[in-house]
Amino acid sequence: QAQFVESGGGLVQPGGSLRLSCAASGSSFATEIMRWYRQAPGKERGMVASIDEVGVNRNYANSVKGRFSISRDNDKNIVYLQMNSLETEDTGVYYCNRLFLPAPWGQGTQVTVSS
Repeated sequence: QAQFVESGGGLVQPGGSLRLSCAASGSSFATEIMRWYRQAPGKERGMVASIDEVGVNRNYANSVKGRFSISRDNDKNIVYLQMNSLETEDTGVYYCNRLFLPAPWGQGTQVTVSS
């Protein structure tokens, strides 16, 4: 069964940066479109960034365009989310999953942006 484990979150001041990682196992990672999601306090989980199987086509939520960058390493089965110029509104739990036949959600990684 596919499993995705997120890491790299933490507490950061506004304007700071973080790099999240998502390690995949039990899946054909190199053939899967991968996404990062965010669930802010009191809100539903929503897509933040998406990347195709080979890392060419990338899409972002309007709220993070120009600040976040998604990438992947198919040799290591890892997808990354580089987050720059963080804002308080970026606070939330970040999850990764594949687009098709999503695996059970992991624990995610908490990102808190606060001064």
